[in-house]
Amino acid sequence: MAIIAVAAAIILSTTADASVYVGFGEARQRAAEGNATKVHVVGKLLRDGQQRPIDLEYDPMTDPNYFAFTLVDTLQVAQRVVYNNPKPQDFDASEQVVITGNMRGKVFMADKILLKCPSKYVKKDLDGATASVK
Repeated sequence: MAIIAVAAAIILSTTADASVYVGFGEARQRAAEGNATKVHVVGKLLRDGQQRPIDLEYDPMTDPNYFAFTLVDTLQVAQRVVYNNPKPQDFDASEQVVITGNMRGKVFMADKILLKCPSKYVKKDLDGATASVK
């Protein structure tokens, strides 16, 4: 009986902390309903014609723990995101961004940022590569 109780407690504690993947629309709806659970949102950065990210706000001299940017989710909904930590390394080169957090007012407050950066081993580099065997 004690083993079952411990197993149930472990399962409940891990599922209570689990967050789901949603778009910004659903994140706003959850916040409006008073649901403060953390969610994951997958998206891409806004970029200019030269594929440089735009709408980034980070000044480490003023506040090294304030980074803001606009993210466009998989449903093409753009949202301002605030991350109260330093800007992650290689953020500008990321292909895709996954943020964890929740809506607070009109901004999404991110607790974590995960980046999917382009591989350094791109196909064009591998096309000319051959292995030599002696």
